[in-house]
Amino acid sequence: MSISKIRDLHDAFISKKKSVSEHISESLAHIRARDGELHAFLDVHIESAEREAERIDAKIASGDKLGTLEGIGTALKDNILVKGTVTTAASQILKSYIASYDAFVVERLRDAGAIIIGKTNLDEFAMGGSTENSAFGPTKNPYDITRVSGGSSGGSAVAVASDMVPIALGSDTGGSIRQPASFCGVVGFKPSYGRVSRSGLIAMASSLDQIGPFATSVEDAEIVFRAIEGKDPLDMTSQEINEGVSNKKEYVLGIPEDFMKDGLDPKIEKVIRDSFKKADGANFKFVPVSLKDLSYALACYYIIMPAEVSSNMARFDGMRYGDRAKADTLFEVYGKTKAKGFGVEVKRRIAIGTYVLSHGYYDAYYLQAQRVRTLVSKAFDEAFLEVDAIVMPTTPSVAFKLGEKSQNPLAMYLEDIYTVPANLAGLPAISLPIGKSEGMPVGLQLIGKRFADYELLAIAKRFEETVA
Repeated sequence: MSISKIRDLHDAFISKKKSVSEHISESLAHIRARDGELHAFLDVHIESAEREAERIDAKIASGDKLGTLEGIGTALKDNILVKGTVTTAASQILKSYIASYDAFVVERLRDAGAIIIGKTNLDEFAMGGSTENSAFGPTKNPYDITRVSGGSSGGSAVAVASDMVPIALGSDTGGSIRQPASFCGVVGFKPSYGRVSRSGLIAMASSLDQIGPFATSVEDAEIVFRAIEGKDPLDMTSQEINEGVSNKKEYVLGIPEDFMKDGLDPKIEKVIRDSFKKADGANFKFVPVSLKDLSYALACYYIIMPAEVSSNMARFDGMRYGDRAKADTLFEVYGKTKAKGFGVEVKRRIAIGTYVLSHGYYDAYYLQAQRVRTLVSKAFDEAFLEVDAIVMPTTPSVAFKLGEKSQNPLAMYLEDIYTVPANLAGLPAISLPIGKSEGMPVGLQLIGKRFADYELLAIAKRFEETVA
C-alpha cells in the first residue's frame, strides 16, 4: 500500500489525493494477491467494506468533518464478535456460529468510522503461540513462509505486516499480541488489564485476556487504543482512567539482567544490546533491576491459565451455540460434541486445568500459583519505584519453522517466557521492531506501570524514533 500510516491516510482522504474507496480497494487487492499463500484471513467482508467506504466518500464530498480513524481499513482477530458475521475462534465447534451482537471494541471502532475488512486467523480459542493450532490451517510468516507467524493472534500480525490493512486488533493472554508482532516485524500493544472491555471477546482466561492493536508505528497503535479504551457497563473489570502523562526529558529503563539469561538466543541478545547502546544517553538511561520472582512466572501462568480455560470452555456443549454431535443421551452429546469440535491443544489445556482445580490439587497448585502471581506483581511494583519502564526481549528467538515445535508443547510454552509476566500483573506492554537476525524480525518489549498506558506509549514512541 502506498500510504499505510493512519494520519497520512487521513490527510490523503481530506485532500482528496486518495478516496476511501481506493484505500479499501487496495487492501482487498493485497488480500487477494497474498492471502492464498499467507492465510491471514478467515473471512473477508467485501460488500460491507465497499459500502461503508462509499458512504464515507460521500461524507467527505459534502464537506463534513472526518475523524482520524474514519475510513481506515481494519482487521479483527476471529474471537472478537461482529454482529451478523461468522465468528469461529478458529475452531470446528464454532465454524457456523453467527455472532448476535458487536463486541465493545467493534462498537467503538464503528463509532470512530473505521472499516472492518475481515476476520483473521488464530490458534484455536487463542490457545497457542504459532497459529498452527487453527482448525483451518496455519498462518505463515510474510518474511519466510516456511516459518510461523506467531500466536495466537498470528493472522492479525500478518495482515498488518504484509500491508493488507494498516491496523488490526488481537487479544493477548500471555503474549498473543506481542509475540506475533515480534515475529512479523510490527508494533503490538497489550493495554493494562481493564483499560479495554472484554465484552464480545470469546474468553480464554478471563483474568488475563486483553484486547489490543497491531500497527506499523507506535503512533498508530496509540490512535487505535484511544478509540477502543474506556468503561463498559457490560464488563465490570473495565475502568475509565484519567491518566496524566509526564513528558520527561530522560526516561529510566530497567533491564532485568538475571531474567534475560533464561534461554535467550545470543543473536537476539546482540540486536537488543545494540538498541540499548543506541538509545543510551539519547533521552534514555538504562539501569539494572532485580526481578528474580519473574523466573516463576511461566510455571505460574501455565497453572492459572488452564484452570480458567477449563471453566470457560465448559459452555461449548452443543446446547446453546456451535455444532452439536448426535447421540442418544445428554452426556453423550456433551462428550461427542467436544471430542469432535475441540482440537488437541484445547483438550490438553482443559485437562490440565481440570486437574489443577480438582479436589486434593487445588490448594497445592492453583492457590499456590495465585500466591506466586502476587509476588510477580510486587516485584514489578518495587522495580517501578526506581524506573519508568522495564525493557527486555519480546521473545527468546526469531520465528521458528512450521512444525518445529508443534509436537513439543513445552518448547512452545517456553516462547512465552518474557511476555507472560505482564499479563499476570495486569501491566501494559508493547513490542517494537528494532532490527533483524538472520533476515527475521526481532522485537523489543517495554513494560509499563499499571494504568500508565499513555506514558508507556510515549516512552515507546521516543524509543522508536531513537533507534529507527
